[in-house]
Amino acid sequence: MKQVFIYDAIRSARTKAKPDGGLHELTPSELLKPLYDALASRNQLDLNVITEVILGCVTQYGEQAANIAKTSVLYAGWPESVAGLTVHRFCSSSVDAIALAGLKIAAGQSTAMVAGGIEMMSRVPMLSDHARVFNDPDYALAHQMLLMGSGADLIATRLGVSREACDAVAHQSQQRAAQAQREERFRSIIAIETSRGWIDQDECVRRELTPENLAALPPAFAALGAAGADQAQLERFPALTAIQHVHTAGNSPAMCDAAALVLLGDEQLGKTLGIEPKARLISSTTACAEPLEVVSGCVTAAQKLLQEQQRSAHRIDLFEIHEAFAATILKARHALEIDIDKLNVNGGVIALGHPMGATGAIMTGTLIDELQRQQLTTGIVAASGAAGSGSALLLERC
Repeated sequence: MKQVFIYDAIRSARTKAKPDGGLHELTPSELLKPLYDALASRNQLDLNVITEVILGCVTQYGEQAANIAKTSVLYAGWPESVAGLTVHRFCSSSVDAIALAGLKIAAGQSTAMVAGGIEMMSRVPMLSDHARVFNDPDYALAHQMLLMGSGADLIATRLGVSREACDAVAHQSQQRAAQAQREERFRSIIAIETSRGWIDQDECVRRELTPENLAALPPAFAALGAAGADQAQLERFPALTAIQHVHTAGNSPAMCDAAALVLLGDEQLGKTLGIEPKARLISSTTACAEPLEVVSGCVTAAQKLLQEQQRSAHRIDLFEIHEAFAATILKARHALEIDIDKLNVNGGVIALGHPMGATGAIMTGTLIDELQRQQLTTGIVAASGAAGSGSALLLERC
């Protein structure tokens, strides 16, 4: 098996999933094109060495349908020989895209691949594909499929964590993200030109948000609970007497638009291009947890990865774990025994935004940049999908 290296990781800014968001005017392919261009120019790529592009995308509908990986490569003017694959494992999709590319390179099937993700939630809203398991309550419950917020409330209930503890996670995420912006730590952002000018800043961060602001927000998922989610969860866990609805718009992920790309290759690629790798992809894994918790898979995947590598969390320098609602982060802290100073040190998707299919690739770039900034060695990226799924990567800075 060959060693797999990450040579570059770039992304757009994360902008609000609204008509006035900074990237809203762009189609998904129009957003990806400048990233493809930047990846090629920054690394003096001979595009003929790229065998395949693998992109994560959750809502494969409308402008994001019909294999956006292949169609966006053609739109960008890359050679017709470059294959395209679009993957969907809910919100961990771009972690899986990177993992798949890494496995193909390790197996000797390719020397160089591009992986990443795209989600334009202002143009292709979440659930606009009308998946029956999310739109038909009886069908959803028969398939153990609940919406993400209901799962997060179950996690909080089972852990016995309070609304105040969840709000504290959100506040810390906002504060860390704001500090990271002030210190210009997000070095992987590529400025994107629009009719409004160059877009190069994450828009969702709420610098002035206070604990009092968070405490004033109403529960967001109590109605889903009353519609049947609570009953299903209480039947599964009869020791519980009620589901505590502690998640609000303030301690939940912010919807946004963004895309991200990662250049992976074997050792020979670096020699051919005359560039040094940024990180080595040591291992990847996928796991599934309790489906009615919905979003706890990132914790299970990180645990599995540590077990497979015979490492403890104490031997990992940094963690980028998907803030799939505040309770998931509290579960990660407890289950993995992660030092808070190692976890999401630049904030997470509660503050920065969660462009579903692109989030894992964005976190990968953030982790690599932070390992470099702090001159640390190892890090884990882990993201949750729906139905308890989760995927994780173990990286080592070069």
